[in-house]
Amino acid sequence: MPRPRAAMRKIREALRLCLAEGLSPRQAGIATGLPRSTVRRYVVRAVEVGLGWPLPPELDDRALEERLSGRAAPPPADQRTVPDWAVVHRELRRKGVTLQLLWTEYRAGCPDGFGYTWFTERYRAYAGRLDLVLRGDHRAGEKAFIDFAGQTIPITDPHTGEIWGAQLFVAVLGASNHTYAEALESQELPHWLGAHVRAFESWGGAPAILVPDNLRAGVTKAHRYEPVINPSYAELAAHYGTAVIPARPYKPRDKAKVEAGVLVAERWILAALRNRTFFSLAEANRAIAERVAWLNDRPFKKLEGSRSSLFAELDRPALRPLPATPYEYAVWKAAKVSIDYHVELDRHYYSVPYSLTGERVDIRASARTVEVYARGRRVASHPRSGAIGRHTTTPAHMPESHRRHLEWTPGRLVAWGEQTGPATGALMAAVLASRPHPEQGFRSCLGILRLGRRHGEARLEAACARALAVGALSYRSVDSILRSGLERAPMPEPPPVRATRTHANVRGPAAYE
Repeated sequence: MPRPRAAMRKIREALRLCLAEGLSPRQAGIATGLPRSTVRRYVVRAVEVGLGWPLPPELDDRALEERLSGRAAPPPADQRTVPDWAVVHRELRRKGVTLQLLWTEYRAGCPDGFGYTWFTERYRAYAGRLDLVLRGDHRAGEKAFIDFAGQTIPITDPHTGEIWGAQLFVAVLGASNHTYAEALESQELPHWLGAHVRAFESWGGAPAILVPDNLRAGVTKAHRYEPVINPSYAELAAHYGTAVIPARPYKPRDKAKVEAGVLVAERWILAALRNRTFFSLAEANRAIAERVAWLNDRPFKKLEGSRSSLFAELDRPALRPLPATPYEYAVWKAAKVSIDYHVELDRHYYSVPYSLTGERVDIRASARTVEVYARGRRVASHPRSGAIGRHTTTPAHMPESHRRHLEWTPGRLVAWGEQTGPATGALMAAVLASRPHPEQGFRSCLGILRLGRRHGEARLEAACARALAVGALSYRSVDSILRSGLERAPMPEPPPVRATRTHANVRGPAAYE
């Protein structure tokens, strides 16, 4: 970089004092304010290159500096190449690109160009003149800033004429300012997450970082250092390989990009649609999509290109690829495993391994699936059921004794009894039918069948026939018959049927049905 004109005037004066007036370098240094060593170096160099006083009239400051330094001086500032600051600003948004790298490339193409300090100062002055929405130093594909607009979109019910306000979801990519906007029914979590999925699909990829404001759907508990992210929101981020870093409370710079994007959306989308009447959310979103496309294609005033062109050049190649399937909304719920190794969700009961009885678990429920996690590991998965008060049980979750019990069915028990004889099978059926719930008779039936091992199947068949005859439908009754040997006794006579008299004035049973 050439020396300033004031410095060259001092050097010329020092040469005059030493070469023409005979002053020492020390004296010339005091007179000009230059160090004595500097004056001596210039005087020696002038003598070496054959310069005396007066200096040749054609020797300007640049030529004099070249003669004294032994190298070509850089050209004057008005003759040196000035970088294209718009290109510098755009290149800085690429991953890994720095001002130092861009200056090095600039000097490689312009060896006589400006120095690094001048380069950085002039770039910052240029960036400071840009609009806030264009100024950010965000890297390509790095961040998406997300928030709801302060204004709502009036939706008119075509049947009742009632008007309600739809929420405007706005997402802005940091590097290109490419904007996505959509009208939602509310700010509730399902709508919030669904808008993220559709934004990623419209971009064809996901950014590395999501920067939401601290609204309840995304951040359960706002904190400057350790915000608590909603579990479903964190799951969405993990599904797309991104991270959620909320804007810090009371830090306007963290939210400047999205607030500027929201302002642009309110001006160019909501204000432009203010005179239109929408009768459905879908109708409003069709109009919003047209305005968003116009906004992204609209040329910048202070930069070349548009949001769409910058998106195609910067953000789109740097976004993370989308997974094979989109994120499916799910809610999380903490629960305690009951003594029957089931957890409750919407009044339906789902099984977990019986070893988790009494422990706290997390339930993830989507529209089709219910998953249970213990200590971060999935331990159960069931199809979601809407049957209230019923159980969905996986046999592998049950203790071995319960599993064998589940395999007992009324039909199976009756079939086992019929292998001994028809009377035993008939008694099995009668015992099961006599209970409010067939399962309550399972143990009695198994006990009766075991009596055949002790007394033999023939005696058991005779005892069952006698039990049926006397209406003794229990394990204890059959056991008592066998112990007493009553199965060998003659069968009791059936009770006599009492005769009834018929008369025209006597009504039969049919009259009471």
